[in-house]
Amino acid sequence: MSACIRHLEKTRVKSSSLAGAISPTIPVLVCVFGIFLLSGMDAAMKVLVIAVGVYNTVLWRSMLATVVAGAGWLAGPRSLPAPSVLKLHALRAAIVGIVLLCFFWGLARLPLAEAIGLSFVAPLFALLLAALLLGERIQRKAIWASLAGIAGVVIIVAGQFGHTSYARDALLGTAAVLVSTVFYAYNLILARRQALLAKPIEIMLFQNLGVAVMLGLAAPWLAIALPSNLWLPLAGVTALSLAGQFLMSWAYARAEAQYLIPTEYSAFIWAIALGWFFFDEAVTWTTLAGAGLIVASCLIAARSNPRLAEPIEATV
Repeated sequence: MSACIRHLEKTRVKSSSLAGAISPTIPVLVCVFGIFLLSGMDAAMKVLVIAVGVYNTVLWRSMLATVVAGAGWLAGPRSLPAPSVLKLHALRAAIVGIVLLCFFWGLARLPLAEAIGLSFVAPLFALLLAALLLGERIQRKAIWASLAGIAGVVIIVAGQFGHTSYARDALLGTAAVLVSTVFYAYNLILARRQALLAKPIEIMLFQNLGVAVMLGLAAPWLAIALPSNLWLPLAGVTALSLAGQFLMSWAYARAEAQYLIPTEYSAFIWAIALGWFFFDEAVTWTTLAGAGLIVASCLIAARSNPRLAEPIEATV
């Protein structure tokens, strides 16, 4: 791992010149839009998971995404990844597979906004991992941004727990979402490392291929044919997933994790809107108050570093 980190450090531009530098605000905004697309995917995935179960939903989505990403990869300039990069692709695919299965299993048993809210324990862990694994210096403002976002989540979730009677199934869903956050924190760090070594289209291809292969091992026992009326929603889910992955990979290649991680909280704002629109989930004053803190955390993240960020060489 230390050798990989040293290699990543060599990919950084050492010159202090502003030529070619990019403001961290641009990657932050791109990342927020990518999260919006992925939040839309979450809402659609909830419908599919309820219909055919989490295994078949993730399996079919991964296979379709592999075909689409593979076509894009073959259409452009390409080369096979080095063995060390393939190992990183496989590692992240395994982590992503666990995250997807746990999170979407829990999502089918919880309100959309609540599931997203519970997942926000991950970014704080990821900030600490960024310092340990990537050698990034975590600035005080970035830490306060994450704490502000988590405080907003606590307010919203506390309000929902105070007005809802939970069944055993919902409690299991909560546990599954929390398990997914542990792996998701590590996934955020892997995303940063991966973005330094591979282009977004390559990342999308091998991530989805890896998940499809791993889940495919159980296909003889668990897979079912997808009903014809669900192919269109599946295509929409795949498009949202690939677009969101592309934008987030682009952003993570151009800004340090400490600036992008707090923007993960914006997913809660999208979850509030999508949950209300598609699932008739009420928005309370605690939800609005918490969302205000979440927005503040994103703004702090975008403005916490007045200097320009140095670009990464191994980018698109």
